[in-house]
Amino acid sequence: MITFIPLTGFLGAGKTTTMTTTALALQEKGHRVAVITNDQGVELVDTQLVRSKLDSVAEVTGGCFCCKFEDLVEAVVALTGSDGVDTVIAEAVGSCTDLQATVVRPLRRYYGDNMVVAPLTTVVDPLRHRAFERAAQRGEPESDLSYLFRQQLTEADVIAVNKLDTITGDQADELLPGLRKQYGDAAVVGYSATTGEGVDTLLAAWEAPAGNQAVDLEVDYDRYAAAEAQLAWMNQEVELSADGEEFDATDWARTVLARLSGWAAEHGAVIGHAKLTVDDGTGEFAKLSLTEAGATPTVDSVLATAVADARAVVNARVACEPDDLDRAVTDAVAAADEATGARSSATSPVSFKPGYPRPVHRLAPAGA
Repeated sequence: MITFIPLTGFLGAGKTTTMTTTALALQEKGHRVAVITNDQGVELVDTQLVRSKLDSVAEVTGGCFCCKFEDLVEAVVALTGSDGVDTVIAEAVGSCTDLQATVVRPLRRYYGDNMVVAPLTTVVDPLRHRAFERAAQRGEPESDLSYLFRQQLTEADVIAVNKLDTITGDQADELLPGLRKQYGDAAVVGYSATTGEGVDTLLAAWEAPAGNQAVDLEVDYDRYAAAEAQLAWMNQEVELSADGEEFDATDWARTVLARLSGWAAEHGAVIGHAKLTVDDGTGEFAKLSLTEAGATPTVDSVLATAVADARAVVNARVACEPDDLDRAVTDAVAAADEATGARSSATSPVSFKPGYPRPVHRLAPAGA
């Protein structure tokens, strides 16, 4: 019997790091774990990151699991067909919701003889949660993005508050009980996928019964689509060289994201997330990320030595028009080239907006 662990959560919550950290922890306990990444586009930073740490990795691209349900099933079958895999962890697109009805229940109904579906887990960035809460406290009308965020919490069996290492103990002591009070049918756990603190608590929550199976989420699909349409999505590959010289690839990546961060702050554009990897062709790569306009990029890994050529992948989700994101990234790349002496050439498609979500299945809870 295969165990399928579904993860959801807003952009930048740390789903990929959570998936990787928990997969490694489960492997230490004797499980054979495979993982599935998911995105509206192709050329995924997440997939590259996960493949650097795990052997069994698949991706579902071109839409969320709900709209690419058969692709998800095919990925699970392919991963579990060999190597003794007994557990699959799958992270959905960060702008997706309604997964209880469109993914969890269909898997249980149609594949329940061969698969146990673990509690649906919504990964939460505490700082993002605080930003949405403060907007509500100021009496601002609920934005479509905030609506989407709330729906992800409402349908969760487990609310997994990640990044405890980024807030104080007092803030955690206020946040976690508040979520338990507001979302009483969900188990609420706190942890840090980066440091490993509390990860065992999350693993234990996946072994408990799902407490929110009866939720009948009333999703306004027009608002859901509008929230996704607020975000321009860019998945771009860039070839880098230095005309026979060498350049600092990590500094190049840092400059790109720093310029993008400054542009977003100047133009009032919300950053869902921006991720960038630079691969030197030997299996080593630098990886940096950004989840807030005006913030300093986070350096997750570096290339220790200068390189003569490399391949970069940029994934950005920003609340702006696609053409504006194209120009912003083009300008940021040009600035990074000038700062480091690199020469760049984009080799893959530019920005787009996701289409209207049209799930393959949408099942009501039992007895509804």
